[in-house]
Amino acid sequence: MNVIIIIVDSFRRDHCGFHGNDWIHTPRLDELAGQSVIFESAFPESLPTLPVRRALHTGLRTFPFRDWVPEKGEGVHSAGWQRIPEDQVTLAEVLRQAGYRTGFITDTYHQFKPSRNYHRGFDQFIFIRGQERDRWRSKSVIKESDLAGLMDEAYWESEDAMLIQYFANAKERRCEEDWLAPQVFRTGMQWLEEHRADEQFFLVIDSFDPHEPWDPPQYYTDLYYPDFEGREFITPKYGKRDYLSDDELRYMRAVYAGECTMVDKWVGHFVDKLDGIGRAGDTLLFFVSDHGHALGEHDIIGKVPWAMYPELVDIPLLMRHPDGGRAGQRVEDFVYNFDIVSTVYEMLDIEPPQPVDGVNLRQVAAGEPSGRQWVTCGFNDYVYCRDRQWAYIAHNDGEDARLWHIAEDPDWRDNVAADHPEKCREMFQRVLEDAGGPLPDYANLRSSLAGDWYRA
Repeated sequence: MNVIIIIVDSFRRDHCGFHGNDWIHTPRLDELAGQSVIFESAFPESLPTLPVRRALHTGLRTFPFRDWVPEKGEGVHSAGWQRIPEDQVTLAEVLRQAGYRTGFITDTYHQFKPSRNYHRGFDQFIFIRGQERDRWRSKSVIKESDLAGLMDEAYWESEDAMLIQYFANAKERRCEEDWLAPQVFRTGMQWLEEHRADEQFFLVIDSFDPHEPWDPPQYYTDLYYPDFEGREFITPKYGKRDYLSDDELRYMRAVYAGECTMVDKWVGHFVDKLDGIGRAGDTLLFFVSDHGHALGEHDIIGKVPWAMYPELVDIPLLMRHPDGGRAGQRVEDFVYNFDIVSTVYEMLDIEPPQPVDGVNLRQVAAGEPSGRQWVTCGFNDYVYCRDRQWAYIAHNDGEDARLWHIAEDPDWRDNVAADHPEKCREMFQRVLEDAGGPLPDYANLRSSLAGDWYRA
């Protein structure tokens, strides 16, 4: 049996048609969902980008980030933002040892920074260059004047403004196939063609889109907001949404939706290629997002640790089995993204060289309970816990606690922490239980690493 894992970045669960959204166009993912088991209650165990991927490559929880040490030269100082440790074994390493041809195709550039190790165990790894701050093309080819109409002057305070680098990288685009998500999936299609005769293969396709900046070809934006006139906010300032007018927010949501629809199209092309070479019948296929992105809900824009609302932590997760079994089935049990790794090991009948933390999604789909009464997540200095009745967010010392009775308040509007201190303590104890004990003090760690290299 072959295995393919498709990872997309910042794709919200509620922006998928198969999860009930009738505004966003995702016809190809809806089609894939009809062939797959749909996990209705899937979550990451940690955020953001790199902690999620470490869990997806190893099958091990990343939270509570006890082994985190900020890396030299790294500008992102979120807890857990680091390489895969040498003592953790990756799924690719194990499958390669078992005789699988292993491939990794991604434009998620954080993974191919120096010393990162996310490509460990892959026979072939292909890095698609150009996302966000990827230092690929010279910024000298782009001037601030070239970006007139985008955002406002506050975004150009630094010569290292992300959009200058991004549009320098993108300067030679001519048609949709030159955008980065199409490049990732077209490269994946080529890889499938080259390895169509392999006895067994393992392929990870990891698309940074629909992560910001959101600049799909214009016809995708026109699906959602044609003829917009105004400041084009295509990448957010994280935090309160009050810097955006209602019309600008509507436009931001439109360009994000356009990116989702573009990704949907190219996921569909990739799946068509897999089916077209005759390997659907012996390939286990997963589709998963790392997290979502707030777009003004709860008055928040971006991925903010203290705002782990559903728009950020609810993720789509699909599993298509080679025999087509349980197609379209919806599973309500709580599951995590890293359960993919446990499922692969068990379905391939391979014993991992070290224990992994997940459950077998195939068995959960068959009716065996996942055994989880709640889920927890860590994001930098904040923690999250949710069960079927309650949702809880707090600082990792238990302070700044907020609580919602989501059975009665599904939109998470009424913080009732002051009325239920015992429930807050119970939810925090669940976090500690899943973390295996007290949480590290990341603030002290940062202050102890105050050298110039840390601030770089």
